Amino acid sequence: MSWIEVGELSEIPRLGSRVVRLPGGDVAVFRTGDDRVFALRDACPHRGGPLSQGIVHGHRVTCPLHNWVIELESGEAAGPDTGCTAGYAVKVQQGRVWLNVEPARDSQSGEACLQRVASA
Repeated sequence: MSWIEVGELSEIPRLGSRVVRLPGGDVAVFRTGDDRVFALRDACPHRGGPLSQGIVHGHRVTCPLHNWVIELESGEAAGPDTGCTAGYAVKVQQGRVWLNVEPARDSQSGEACLQRVASA
């Protein structure tokens, strides 16, 4: 695994995000109201809208372009919409946020999701 340091948890606003620029595309690192941290490719599966600019609620984010709701844990669109965006492993150690720069695979849909993301 290839981990990079994103910064202090306190630097990511609650119910907000921070963008990490990677060679393969931007990743949005989200902080929820209960201080959980998630990371997704910064592109909605619908039309590529910037999820980092969306509204975080619970463990979901709503895309600012067309109001698609994306699950932060899986990257899956909430029904009735379908599709997903790649997720990334994150961890918080001693108040610092770390991001694995390799997309994670979801047990149910990760491989297919990664294939769709790669072809987008």
